Amino acid sequence: MVRMEGRRRGGCSGRRIVASKRGSGNGNANANGITTNTINNSNNISVIKKLQTREICSKPHRAFASATSPHRFRTMRLTHYYDSHDPSKSRSSLLPFLLKRTKVVEIVAARNLIFALYHSGLCAAFSRETDERICFLNVCPDEVIRSLFFNKNNDSLITVSVYASENFSSLKCRSTKIEYIRRGTPDAGFPLFQSESLKWPGFVEFDDVNGKVLTYSAQDSIYKVFDLKNYTMLYSITDSHVQEIKISPGIMLLIFNRTSGHIPLKIISIEDGTVLKVFNHLLHRNKKVDFIEQFNEKLLVKQENENLQILDVRNAELMEVSRTEFMTPSAFIFLYENQLFLTFRNRTVSVWNFRGELVTSFEDHQLWHPDCNTNNIYITSDQDLIISYCKADSDDQWMEGNAGSIHVSNILTGKCVAKINTTISCAKADECSRNGCSCRESLYPCLMRNSVTEALEDITALFYDEDRNEIYTGNRHGLLHVWSN
Repeated sequence: MVRMEGRRRGGCSGRRIVASKRGSGNGNANANGITTNTINNSNNISVIKKLQTREICSKPHRAFASATSPHRFRTMRLTHYYDSHDPSKSRSSLLPFLLKRTKVVEIVAARNLIFALYHSGLCAAFSRETDERICFLNVCPDEVIRSLFFNKNNDSLITVSVYASENFSSLKCRSTKIEYIRRGTPDAGFPLFQSESLKWPGFVEFDDVNGKVLTYSAQDSIYKVFDLKNYTMLYSITDSHVQEIKISPGIMLLIFNRTSGHIPLKIISIEDGTVLKVFNHLLHRNKKVDFIEQFNEKLLVKQENENLQILDVRNAELMEVSRTEFMTPSAFIFLYENQLFLTFRNRTVSVWNFRGELVTSFEDHQLWHPDCNTNNIYITSDQDLIISYCKADSDDQWMEGNAGSIHVSNILTGKCVAKINTTISCAKADECSRNGCSCRESLYPCLMRNSVTEALEDITALFYDEDRNEIYTGNRHGLLHVWSN
């Protein structure tokens, strides 16, 4: 079961990084033109109508963003690419395996900077203002970075790393101000949680919604909660019978070791650890638990080959969803703004409410990767759009090899509002060439077509910068591409 809890993505809660069971050198965490193919008819809505909608709607900002979403992506094209493997700029002090060309596994962007994390554990920072690589974030020669988290509370980037000198077994966290990275001095940061022994199965989890950090030291069987603003410890949980902790807005669910017929549960305040409720949830004997998830007052429990149970912990009201209607997904994303949740199963995405009703099935949104994670999808902060790397249309005449398509879909309606693929951009280039246009696309239509196709092949990480309205993608060749207006 994969817990999809993404840090910087608007529809998600937090990011958990678990220490490796065995030492590994791999840093595995858990240009020309392109246009978008718009599907939604809202493209025809006049600007005046959209402005009126923004003013009179009960949620004007969201309504305006929804109405204009196709226009935000319609003219996006491939504008830049970055490559961290520039021999003339490489740091010879890094261990050789860090300098091998590997796939991009995670992308984070903030304050006109792009951070690309590679499977090797190398992490590079690029500037969108100068279009140059600024520095590597690996401050020690043997540092393998496992994951990234942008802390908006203090404008810093947190890196979670393991080290060759420790057999890659213990997680180490470091906070670096964005301004220090911009100056090319990532070593000006400082270490976090030094008192914690984060060896397997220990972990650190960053919770953006509540502004908290949860750590688990397996050596001492102690959970600790820290303030994400200043990293001060708030309280600890020392019960050795706690099997798992799930974070929800304002609360945490403590899951204890199950008995034969039930599982003990406890809900506490995430602010100070105050116990709010203690109860047992009955289970079917000899059936494994597929998942237990908490969302505000709703508890979701699913056992193997059994119905989904949705329990209201306030009044013990229980409802069930047939196992034929709700099959165990590979991952969840909770949408706190909309009181909904996404499920991922067999490359498809579905939206559910907490009455167990299917709200949305997405059209034309078959995910490329079967093992979807938050590194290759993005949910906007308004929780109205999901941007994913999908299978390309079978009628895409320029589709070759492993080229996919970037789809932008409305979460509430399931409609595909925009695509980034090769078809329209190549048609535009051919039209420019026939008309004798002097633009760049008309001069090099074949080159443009090849560049776009290659950029859409084997995308392994995706990020949408809402401030700049740009999509960043990374591929298995270690290249970072910018799709912009």
